[in-house]
Amino acid sequence: MCRQPHPAQLRAALTPVPGAGSVCPFPYAHAVAMDTTQVTSADGFRIPVTEQGHGRPVLIVHPGGGTSAAWAGVARHLMVRFRVLRFDRRTYSVPGGVEPTATMENEVNDVLAVAATAGEPVLLVGHSSGAVVALEAALASTAQVAGMVLYEPPVAVTEPLGGDALVRAKAALAAGDPGRAMEIHLREIVQAPGLLARLLPLVRPLWRQMTTFAPGQIRDDANIESLGVGIDRYAALDVPALLLGGARSPKHLRARLDALAAVLPDVDSLVILPRQGHLANAWAPGKVAQIIEPFADRVLR
Repeated sequence: MCRQPHPAQLRAALTPVPGAGSVCPFPYAHAVAMDTTQVTSADGFRIPVTEQGHGRPVLIVHPGGGTSAAWAGVARHLMVRFRVLRFDRRTYSVPGGVEPTATMENEVNDVLAVAATAGEPVLLVGHSSGAVVALEAALASTAQVAGMVLYEPPVAVTEPLGGDALVRAKAALAAGDPGRAMEIHLREIVQAPGLLARLLPLVRPLWRQMTTFAPGQIRDDANIESLGVGIDRYAALDVPALLLGGARSPKHLRARLDALAAVLPDVDSLVILPRQGHLANAWAPGKVAQIIEPFADRVLR
């Protein structure tokens, strides 16, 4: 649980932040019934999976910077009609450190292992770096995926995601300075507004959480970079896709989304949320759920 940042200025600034995806802007006041099960991935890694609701399966792959709690609000809306599965990605399973086996290949296998428990093709919902993992999982096993909702995946279209900035972020972590690593991530990889980058370290509880997950975040950046540059391989991914973006998100995320829309063979729609950025899952979970639900009805037949 976390406290809502008080200054209106901070709220406006927080809207477009990738890499702060699991920072909770509002406390969820109502207890929600949920079940937790253990799923074993291909390499034997154990994954605790949270399951809510009943119906056709929706599998959420959370963004960087934290855990699946980032999508708890959206899940609470979707669970009324769907069986919602969430899990904490192994890249973020060790707060303050990073799981040694956290590679893109293993993340993909984790998604597929959880999807297999549904017993039928799932609607895969991925956010930010989680959307890149979702894309790779769908590419690896199209038969397990009925459709994809991709919220601003930072795909490397024409140049590496991190480049020199990622090298310096890794060096900062190795020197024992996770705060500096996150500053590099936000300013240079995410290209967050300068105001945001200045304000975040001043909000101590928020900044502590972000720096706690810095090792995972930088590994996440590196895993995306390991895929190389170019997205032509997704032209073979013949799965219905809903592409989601925020009107206030950094411009490069919209450019990446447009590039993906031009490559994917079955784009159902591209939806840009007005007055929202990269964290609509937290600021407007009901709106996000309302966009997902009719698409889910179309693909989960």
